[in-house]
Amino acid sequence: MSRYTHPAKKKRLAKKNRQTRWAPFWSVPKIYGQGRRVHPGRHTAKKRTWRRGKTKA
Repeated sequence: MSRYTHPAKKKRLAKKNRQTRWAPFWSVPKIYGQGRRVHPGRHTAKKRTWRRGKTKA
């Protein structure tokens, strides 16, 4: 891996990092109603970590 990371690649990786975060906490009652308790990570479309699931960036 090179020492210098290009700004364009850093921008792409930052976008990928934002896509793997949990959904906001208020999305759960909005989707299911007030009584249902569901983890907000369910509403994240792309689940990726640095260990499993590499990107093409």
